[in-house]
Amino acid sequence: MITHLRGKLVEKNPTHVIVECNGVGYFLNISLHTFSLLKDQENIHLFTHLLIKEDSHTLFGFAEKSERDVFRLLLSVSGVGSSTARTMLSSLSPLEVKNAIANGDVPSIQAVKGIGAKTAQRIILDLKDKILKVHDIGEVSLQTNNTNKEEALSALEVLGFARRQSEKIVDKVLSQDSSLSAEDIIKLALKNL
Repeated sequence: MITHLRGKLVEKNPTHVIVECNGVGYFLNISLHTFSLLKDQENIHLFTHLLIKEDSHTLFGFAEKSERDVFRLLLSVSGVGSSTARTMLSSLSPLEVKNAIANGDVPSIQAVKGIGAKTAQRIILDLKDKILKVHDIGEVSLQTNNTNKEEALSALEVLGFARRQSEKIVDKVLSQDSSLSAEDIIKLALKNL
């Protein structure tokens, strides 16, 4: 198994790169996320995943190890192939994918081209526990949400709203989109108060 490549960047496109290592040119399929992280430098280092099928050997390259980990997790879901996983990582960053899965955010996953409601639900169902255990993403998300929630509640109190009433509205706002900043939470809460 080829686990990573370090070599000279010969060609760079939004969908693939060619890396030369000791005279051998490797064609690697990449996501837009990896493309955006690759600078126009001569020597690069990519983490790889080799997908072997009956009729092909396909090499995928990733600028970050975490992106490769998410790609492999997505491949483990029934009905999600390498093309869909790569499209997902081109539309969302690895962290956004992890957060969407951890928070059960079907609309974010479904927004990716080629992913329907059933596939999005299957991805969440199959991977939520793995994401929470392996990446401790739940704790990070909850901690961020709690900080933003507390900031929003404090601001609403300063504006003269009762904390108990504000908390109900803020919880309702966060249940619809848990990735909101404190400022966005306040704006949406003010519309409902």
